Amino acid sequence: MNLPNYITLSRIFSVPILIWILLGSFFNTQNGEKEIAASALFILASITDGVDGYLARRRGQVTTMGMLLDPLADKLLIAAAFITLVQFNPRIVPAWVAVLIIAREFLVSGLRGIAASEGFTIEASDLGKFKTVVQIVSVAAAILDHRWMVWIYGNFIFSLDLVAHLAIWFMIAVSIVSAVDYFVAFWSKIDRQVVASQRRRRPFVLSRRKRDDIAATQQ
Repeated sequence: MNLPNYITLSRIFSVPILIWILLGSFFNTQNGEKEIAASALFILASITDGVDGYLARRRGQVTTMGMLLDPLADKLLIAAAFITLVQFNPRIVPAWVAVLIIAREFLVSGLRGIAASEGFTIEASDLGKFKTVVQIVSVAAAILDHRWMVWIYGNFIFSLDLVAHLAIWFMIAVSIVSAVDYFVAFWSKIDRQVVASQRRRRPFVLSRRKRDDIAATQQ
């Protein structure tokens, strides 16, 4: 175990804590303690996604365990956040949104698995990284919207409810577009590789007649 892996594990351990904060009764909802604590934890855990990868590359500590735990931690955090939000704030995050986002994560993971089996590595695209940032904003906004629909600063009124709705819809659009981008960018190449590999592994089977002829000539 090294420091990047410990940071990745901290992201995994933050998942049950996030669920406990959102659905438990320990924090006070009236003054927004629950929402502030949950959004802060989610943002902090999401930031560690970039920190552990950067440290692993910088320090030469890229390990097999890290390559396994990092995407697992990402998927667990996103899935837990959206599934919990379906119960915590269904007005902003209905069930179909959670299903769509989690399905997108499964699709990209499936493409990565096929690519890895054929000797390719699918790096995160710029659109995929942008999608991650949009997800962080949308989840934090949906959590805070549970307590505050508007923020009032003197004569200025900030509609957090509008921001939360726009962020969720924008995240849905970016998630779909990035999934299509991954599919179009890599599938044709991977598909050709699979076909070529199957051709190379095509079995050569002699018919019974040919085997008999060969046996006769050897005698």
